[in-house]
Amino acid sequence: MEWTAAIADLDAAGFPMLCALTPYGDAVFNQRQMPLLLAELDRLPAACGGEWVAQARELCQVVERGSHLYLWFLGD
Repeated sequence: MEWTAAIADLDAAGFPMLCALTPYGDAVFNQRQMPLLLAELDRLPAACGGEWVAQARELCQVVERGSHLYLWFLGD
């Protein structure tokens, strides 16, 4: 995912899951957080979009279907 100012400027109240992402830190989401993360991805502003959104959705679905799985975003 390309880090942009649009992602950094997301409102934490409206996008609490995605606001956990930073360009240098890691963020881990568990199975119970997947519906929240997917909902945020669905309403993400176009300026924040890109191929990474579709890839993140696919990975969220993998985590939802499995057990003891996590979705990790690794910072630089």
